[in-house]
Amino acid sequence: MEHRRLGASGLTVPLLSFGAATFGGSGEFFSAWGSTDVKEARRMVDLCLDAGVTLFDTADIYSNGNSETVLGEALKGRRDKVLISTKATFRFDDAPNDVGSSRFHLLKTVEQALKRLQTDHIDIFQLHGFDALTPPEEVLATLDQLVREGKIRYTGVSNFSGWHLMKSLAVADRYGYPRYVANQTYYSLVGRDYEWELMPLGLDQGIGALVWSPLGWGRLTGKLRRGQPLPETSRLHKTAEQGPPVPNERVFKVIDALDEIAKETGKSVPQIALNWLFHRPTVSSVIIGARNEQQLKDNLGSIGWSLTPEQIKKLDAASETAKAYPYWHQMGFTERNPLAV
Repeated sequence: MEHRRLGASGLTVPLLSFGAATFGGSGEFFSAWGSTDVKEARRMVDLCLDAGVTLFDTADIYSNGNSETVLGEALKGRRDKVLISTKATFRFDDAPNDVGSSRFHLLKTVEQALKRLQTDHIDIFQLHGFDALTPPEEVLATLDQLVREGKIRYTGVSNFSGWHLMKSLAVADRYGYPRYVANQTYYSLVGRDYEWELMPLGLDQGIGALVWSPLGWGRLTGKLRRGQPLPETSRLHKTAEQGPPVPNERVFKVIDALDEIAKETGKSVPQIALNWLFHRPTVSSVIIGARNEQQLKDNLGSIGWSLTPEQIKKLDAASETAKAYPYWHQMGFTERNPLAV
């Protein structure tokens, strides 16, 4: 397993990490992802560790805390062999202050996460979304306190805009608070918006990408084909509207290119889609999820080999889309703005 630095930090993370959103299976939304129980989760962890996957990602809202609980049980006796990443910001319950990134909510949610995960520290703690109602000074001072107390080791964000992240980094630099080193971001062959602003920001500021939904919200599993209905087990039946919007024709154009390369390499469509991400700038780790052992084994097959430059170019061309302003304009001035490419 290849390991990469997490942004500009001294921490290294495996190129593949495991997303535990399929653990627990509470509620209609997350049960559509999976409902892995503790026994199955232990087997998943076994397979991951055997392959060198040592980073496990979850969040407080995944199955209303059940994902963290199941993951904590599955990691019993081997906490020292793994890294744990979790997230908080979104509403957890109906209490007025159980939402956002206020000092009140962050201190409470970290304590609850530690109990559910059965650990004394979180290796990577990320804000699940931007809270525009809480001053960044309050957010970062709270995270600084948690780092000093040893309850979290590194901090990051998820689903931030470029200006959200840059404003936060400026506040961190002004007051000497720990800088965010991770950006858990949506990025896939059918979702390349990350490249427009967040990737150049990551390159400039030392922010490593932890990629979520690398198979495009289930669209690049190899099961979708032109003119055919969705497979019965696809989570797209219940969650397509909550996920990233992608025109069908764009999806099938990418799938056509993936199918061609699958014939050339003997690899599966998901393996090729994941391997493409390994070659992208700023990517520190790609988070894979699986509802069963077969899916996990297939995703683990994305490592240990590499696409050719020609195959990468084919995938780049098939997945490229027109950029919004001002990004298309900046691409005409790369002599002075090379990160716009």
